[in-house]
Formats: sequence, C-alpha cells, structure tokens
Amino acid sequence: MALATFAFASLTIATVALGQGASSNAVTAYTPSVGACPKGFELVRSAGTVGNQSLGPDEASYISKRKTQVLPDAWKTYVQNVQSKDLDLPSYVSSILGGGANISDLPSLGIAVSGGGFRAAIFGAGVLNALDGRNESSKTAGTGGLLQASLYLTGLSGGSWLVSSFAQAEFPTFQEVIFGIPGGSNSSEYSGWNIEFNAFLPHDNTTLDIPYLQGVINETRGKFDAGFPVTFVDLWGRCIARHFVNGTDSNNIFTTITDLHGAGVTYSSLANLSSIINHQVPLPILLADSHSASDNQSNIISALGDDIPLSNVLFEFSPFEMGSYDPTLSAFVPTKFLGTMNTSTCVTGFDQVSFITGTSSDEYNIFNTSLSALLSSGVGPIFALLNESLPENDNTVELDVAMYPNPFFGLANDTFNLSKERYLGLVDAGDDGQVIPLQPLLVEARNVDVIIAIDATNDIDDFAFGSSLIATQNRTSSFFSSAYSFPSVPMNISTFQAQNLSSRPTFFGCNESAPTPLLIYIANGAPPPGESAITNTTSGQATYAPVDVQAMLDQTFTIATQGRPAPSTDANASATSDPEWPACLACAVVDRVRAGLGTERSGVCADCFSRYCWDPTIGAIAQQPTPSTSSAQSFGLSYAGSTIILWVALSSFVSLLLL
Repeated sequence: MALATFAFASLTIATVALGQGASSNAVTAYTPSVGACPKGFELVRSAGTVGNQSLGPDEASYISKRKTQVLPDAWKTYVQNVQSKDLDLPSYVSSILGGGANISDLPSLGIAVSGGGFRAAIFGAGVLNALDGRNESSKTAGTGGLLQASLYLTGLSGGSWLVSSFAQAEFPTFQEVIFGIPGGSNSSEYSGWNIEFNAFLPHDNTTLDIPYLQGVINETRGKFDAGFPVTFVDLWGRCIARHFVNGTDSNNIFTTITDLHGAGVTYSSLANLSSIINHQVPLPILLADSHSASDNQSNIISALGDDIPLSNVLFEFSPFEMGSYDPTLSAFVPTKFLGTMNTSTCVTGFDQVSFITGTSSDEYNIFNTSLSALLSSGVGPIFALLNESLPENDNTVELDVAMYPNPFFGLANDTFNLSKERYLGLVDAGDDGQVIPLQPLLVEARNVDVIIAIDATNDIDDFAFGSSLIATQNRTSSFFSSAYSFPSVPMNISTFQAQNLSSRPTFFGCNESAPTPLLIYIANGAPPPGESAITNTTSGQATYAPVDVQAMLDQTFTIATQGRPAPSTDANASATSDPEWPACLACAVVDRVRAGLGTERSGVCADCFSRYCWDPTIGAIAQQPTPSTSSAQSFGLSYAGSTIILWVALSSFVSLLLL
C-alpha cells in the first residue's frame, strides 16, 4: 500500500545542512541532522533474555537515585496526608511509608494513563490531579502525594498527549497542563492544550483551512528533502504539536512554518530538564505498536477484534531509550539517536516530541486494507494531498503509519523478524486492544509491585468496562507468560459491567504474589452517584469549551476520591463515598511490601481488601448500582480501544475538498 520512497544510504551531512545550527523556523527545527557518531558508539543494547533482562544504564541510575534521594520524603509526605484524615492505619502501613522500613522496602509504584482521545486526556489529568501532592484539595482528600511517590508514568494515544505535554512543559500543575502556564508566551513557553481549536481545522473556514493544512505539510519538507520518509504521522504530529508542545497559544495557532510550534523539542531533551536531572518526577514512557508484518505474526487478536495482533512487538519511548522488552526483540537504542541505522553515521533530531506523540496516537492505519481502499476512504484526500505535496515512490513505505529507519535491521536475536525490515512501521499502541499502557510496568527488571491503571476506554456508551485489562491478560497468558506476570481479571466486559468493577475503584491481584503486581483500577465507568454523566464524551469530539473541560475535571476528581462505600444494613442509607478510601488506597499501595515482610493484613486494611478486591474464585465484590447505559454500540467507526478523535474533523475536511 506504499506510496513513498526513502533510501537511507543517500543520507549525507550535506543533504541536511538545513537542519544544523540554530533553527529559525519550523522547517529547519523539524529537520533531523546527520553526522559522525561519537567515538565508541554502540547503537543497539541487548536487554537480555527472559529472567535475566536488564534496564538501560541511564534508567537504572535514574530510578536508583529517585528511590534513595527523593522517594523516602515523598512517601512520608503522602502518608501524612492520609493520616490527616484521622484514619487508624495499621502500624505496618505507617512504618513502611513513614521511614521505619528500609529504603529498599518502599513500594515501587507505576501509573498508566489510557488512550481515548481528549476524553482520556482530560479524565487522566483529573485522576492525576487527585493524586498530586501540590494540590490542596488532593491533600485534603487524603490522596495527594501518590504522583510524587511514583516511579513511572506511562501513556498512549490520548494518554500520550497528557504525559508528553506534562513532561515537556516540565511537570506543571494539571490546571496549567490544560489551560496554560500564566505568563506563557507564543515563542517557547507552554500555553496549554488550546482545546477550543480543532487540530486539523482550527479556522473552521473552507478558504483558510486548506492552505493552513498545506502549510503544516510544508513544515515537514526539510525532513523529506533530507531523505527521510514523511508520512501522515508527521503531518498529524505537527498538528497536535500546536496543542501539546511548547510554542503555541491562541494568537499564533494559525501560523505555519514561521513559528516553531514545538518543532525541535525532542523527547531525549527531556533528560536535560532540571526536574529529571534532580530525579524529582516519575519517568515518562510512551507506547507504540508495531504494524509490520512478520512470518511469526499471529492471527489471534484481542478479545474484541482489534486491528493489530496481540503478538506484535510493543515499543516504548523514554527520554533515554526506545525499544521493547518483549522477548521476541528484547533490545533498545538511545532515543537521542533514533533515525540511525549503523555505528558510523548518526542521526539526531529525529525524536521530535510531536512525532513520537503522533506515533502513539496514530490510528489511521485502520483504513489500510489496500491502497485503493485507503484513498477512497474518508481520510483518503488527506493522504492524496500529502503525497502530492511530498511525492514518494518506494513501495516499502506506508503513508498511514509512522516510519522509523530500523535500528534493529539485521539483529540476530530478533525472533519476530522485524530485523528484516528496513523501516519500522509504528502505530497507536492501543490498536491491539491494550488501551491502558501497562506493558512497561510489567517488565520484571523494573520490579513494579503496584500499578494505578487509569482507564477512559470507549467500551459502552463511551464508558470503560475493562476491555483493555482483558486484552493485556490475553496477551500475557497467550504469548508472553514467561516474560510478564499479570493479575487475573474477568474475561468479558459484561462481568465488569454487572459487578460494577469500573464504576468504583477495584483492586485486582490481591491474593496473588510478586512478581505479579497489584492493580488499582480507576475507570471512567459511571458518574458519581447523584450526578449527570459528563465525562463520557465521544471519541470523535475534537474541541471543547474550557468551562466544559473544567466541569469534567471536577467530576473526575470526585470519581478518583469517592472510593467504594461499605454495604450498609440500613435500607434507607445512601452513602455516596467511602470515608476510608484514603486508607484503603494506602493499604493497597503497601500490600506487596507487606507480604514480602511476612506481615498479615489487619485493621482497616483487612476490611478494605474485603470490599475492594475482585476475587476470581468468587467473581464478585460488594455491589453498587449498575451505571445507566442504554446500548453497547461504540461510537461511529471507533474500534474497541480506538481513539478516532478526528473522524468528525476529517470527514468535514473531505467535504471541503469536494466543494
């Protein structure tokens, strides 16, 4: 289905001179540079074999220093917030979190933010806000501080928008992430998501939007002229950069080429932020899925029939490395040198935040059944315009996926045969149904023992009912049981719905042992009792009024802090929240450490686990009212786990082109 051409051998320093030195506009800033590799440079790091995998040295150093220099005080502050609620915590909870135990006994916490377009980004921001110790309301609720105590923060698709914007803006408050940092300028500062503007059609005017889109395509011309493949994801990345990367506000959002709009902001450059240098924040990781075919590719896909087989290699991007711990590859390359294919000629500047975030949210490959089908689809005119502007000829490049020169080309220990391909074709990591980015947190070398899974997937009526957890369980058990351990979850979304496992927080894996992590599941599964549903916006909603976003954030805060009330013997009782939820959350966070110390659950923790845990042998926990949902139809063309956030916009654009 290819329309494009790229010959890596044609790269020379001369061809990309445009991209060297100071960048004066978006074209030069987006153009990768090529030069001699550093002395002694090694491109590929083997991550080892199952049972003996290792972290990269930069990540290992970061996590070690964060654990020893930052987390003791962070956990102490968090437990003080819990104790401020006058809850009688068992002594082992206070001891573990308050400094009485060894540093090595502190919990290893990861937080994962699901995909689901702007709905997921907003819901994820609302939950993280409830866990943010800088927020007085979160501290008062007894949940604030968990974000500061976490080791990893992962995101994909809509969740990648949240995580990448949060990280590259140097971790402001979540009000600032969405609405902008006061005093932010239109040059290099961060001004928020500009959520009232459509990514593809910011003018909402036929005459202006088509030349605008042509101008955005032209911002990628330097990369194209340097010999790199330019696909729809480059265009998509440049559009969403105006929402999630520094350099855009309401005054310059319509400009192209002359303003940077985040061009030149690379993912590896996040390692130079003072907050990361000082190990103050969880390590941000984004996910993408391999679209490439393979001799070993399985026909088994997710439980709900998603586009990418569950056996495909999942890739992760941190500021330090890009690669996969899947045993079919188990190799990494430095993020700074993405675009490089050998140890003599190195590429830098390829790892643009906008391109990686666009990769993680690229769902447009769902239209790719054939070239003719793609071009005749609703998004066909977009691809035709791109190919007309930057014509490519080589039939090894697909325009509907993100194309990365393959650093693993020729790798001997690749059993998925990605090493046979000159380019990696990468797409939205949720296209295999795993819409919550849990995979990096299951890596044994990371030793994460508790995960907060934030789920805003579109399962039923734009609410989440566990499909992503089911997909991860299927992937782990069917293909990678020796590499990853995942707690038992129900095998169908009807169980999630019938047992209200997503309408209130639920713990999975309570009675399983390490290395299986305990999963704290916080889903966008129902509105708080007595409130109208406003967080289940459609996957196709591409613009929001700021007042509506604030209302969603406020309702999400309630969802994240309400807990699951204990069943009452009083038939007239109508408890809407659990006053013990802060204690229950703390009990869950320390539970794997507690088990490792040989301590029995007691007090409020024993009571909490009886109410919050899903028991696979019983299949039920305390029942709550079933969320009001009228049908099981998904929105429009969206697949389970999909984020067709711009379908409405693309359809409108097609209409414009046909006028």
